[in-house]
Amino acid sequence: MKLETPITYLKGVGPQRAKIFQSKSIFTVEDLLYYLPFRYEDRGNTKCISALETKETATVVGEVIATRMFPARRARTGVFEIRVSDGSSQQLVCKWFRSDYVRTVFENGMTVAFYGKIEWDTFSQEMSMVHPQYEIQEALPGVGNVGDSAEDRLHTGRVVPIYQAIGRLNTRVIRTLTRRALDAIEWQGDPLPESIRRRTGLLCRDEALREVHFPSDNTNLELFETFRTPSHVRLIFEEFFFLECGLALKRRKARRETGITFSLNENSREKIKQILPFKPTTAQKRVLAEIAGDMARSAPMNRLLQGDVGSGKTIVAVEAAVIALENGYQVAVMAPTEILATQHAFYFKSLLEPAGYEVVTLTGSGRASEKQKRKTLIADGKSQVVIGTHALISEDVKFHKLGLVVVDEQHRFGVMQRFELLAKGERPDVLVMTATPIPRTLALTVYGDLDVSIIDELPPGRRPIVTRHVTEELAESVQSFVREQVQKGRQVYVVCPLIDESETKAVKAARKLYQHLAEVVFPDFRVALLHGRLKSVEKEKIMENFKEGLLQILVSTTVIEVGVDVANATVMVIEHAETFGLSQLHQLRGRVGRGSTQSYCILLTGPMSENAAERIRTMVETQDGFRIAETDLRLRGPGEFFGTRQSGLPSLRVANLVRDRALLESARSEASAYIESPENARGLQVVARYIQDKWQRRYGLVKVG
Repeated sequence: MKLETPITYLKGVGPQRAKIFQSKSIFTVEDLLYYLPFRYEDRGNTKCISALETKETATVVGEVIATRMFPARRARTGVFEIRVSDGSSQQLVCKWFRSDYVRTVFENGMTVAFYGKIEWDTFSQEMSMVHPQYEIQEALPGVGNVGDSAEDRLHTGRVVPIYQAIGRLNTRVIRTLTRRALDAIEWQGDPLPESIRRRTGLLCRDEALREVHFPSDNTNLELFETFRTPSHVRLIFEEFFFLECGLALKRRKARRETGITFSLNENSREKIKQILPFKPTTAQKRVLAEIAGDMARSAPMNRLLQGDVGSGKTIVAVEAAVIALENGYQVAVMAPTEILATQHAFYFKSLLEPAGYEVVTLTGSGRASEKQKRKTLIADGKSQVVIGTHALISEDVKFHKLGLVVVDEQHRFGVMQRFELLAKGERPDVLVMTATPIPRTLALTVYGDLDVSIIDELPPGRRPIVTRHVTEELAESVQSFVREQVQKGRQVYVVCPLIDESETKAVKAARKLYQHLAEVVFPDFRVALLHGRLKSVEKEKIMENFKEGLLQILVSTTVIEVGVDVANATVMVIEHAETFGLSQLHQLRGRVGRGSTQSYCILLTGPMSENAAERIRTMVETQDGFRIAETDLRLRGPGEFFGTRQSGLPSLRVANLVRDRALLESARSEASAYIESPENARGLQVVARYIQDKWQRRYGLVKVG
């Protein structure tokens, strides 16, 4: 049997089980072998019930002889109890609280392996296990009765791998099929170049796969649980290495393409100096130099601009736009929301229209006749800067001469949406911006086709925002503080959470809070309500009035999360802050502190989970976007943090971007060196072919030539 053999042909699988495996993207024998255990149990301590001792952890194999359900004062659904006999002089009692599911599992006469901590049951005066791990000793297709085959000895009396169940396929089934695959496989070399294996001291693949699934005796379980055995390290490194090779080949191919060579002449430099509203920071100058260098090259620019909230990414985008405009090209700026698009339009117009450039906005709302008029101006080249939402990628939007694409908050878009906008021009340069800072190596991996620039300092004069956590019992003190600030001439945001992912419910909650604040708490102040369901014209009017100081308190849903810039707004009150994600809280806090006046962020919370409490603690303790992103990444995990749809990076099957950061650094370094200076052309061809043949199905966006 070969690694590429379809899983259907593995003994004991067949068409029905193959379909279940496919739900987890397991199509071949190789896919199965890379479906690793998520933990391990030492079941070497298999004991007779009569020999059990309290406080020890042991495995007991016995027959279920009785089951019963009885009520308990402290368990709403009662306690489910089974009695187990192994033929010795005593019996074992196993109990589950809140046991609705377990009640349907066990029947008298079943042979089951139980694994757990032994306790003395004072009620029955017997040994017991509470909520033990269990495995029903059932036969698999092609296998005789339990105990007749060596396969059955995989499940007890040793360190046992535990797999996440896949549909009806439980850990025992997966364990048995994995053993069969390992026994049947015909190994055909190792995909990792031998020189790299030697230099890094990594195991060969077949040895790593055998050991990671079925550890040898006297193994260090702690290393297995933390994915730090030599076998785990080998497989994690391998996954990162080929991913980074694929990305490096993709970048190399992109650099060989011919795009627009922008001229950075004296006129461009003078125009940039004219439009700058303030002296740029050292970081902004450095980043602009990197962008200008890219734009001057013949290969298309593909650059990610990272910067914390308020670091001045937008002015850098405006400067890049001037370079394109001075070379006779159009610029497209795509934002995830209409409010952010409106904010960008306001900012770009204030700087570029006095310099003689036409800036238009194109979003999904508005009159059809007005949108058509703007589309005509864009197609004719009379509108040089186009700022909009997803509407920019509509089929009927044509550009006259698109040269630069700016995508703000890339994580809100799908990767393919960025490509659709790029297709509106002849290989335009692209600048992607994000206010969610992540470590550089992660950024280079997650945004694999982009070079990375980082603005790592804030404009001068900014004061740290004072962040306070207040429980809902003290809401009146928050209202008093808001009153004081408004009386001093300041403005205030009050943000409601998005409840149950329902915009409708969020709007209702915001309306209710708005009415309470406007009519009961602050009837003497000018209070307005902003939410995503308002018409575009209404939203623009409210934001314009807030900017000009005509409104004092703005009650809003999370539509103001990004892009809103009002220097006089110095207080951000976040209702039910425990329901927000960490990066979202940080983004919302970034709406204040835009001027030189002291600003405040108040996190108003109800009862909190431990996870929510850590998010709130982090917000109070730091304003460092990188540290906040690190904590958010740890709490949510890489899959949820990045999102495969947004980043274009599919789920890694062995490696973890958070846990395995050091290995990612090492693999990236080795991959870059190997692609740039391969030992020989044939070796590079072998690696490229392996990526195409083996990984194309899993890593579809990592296309290499």
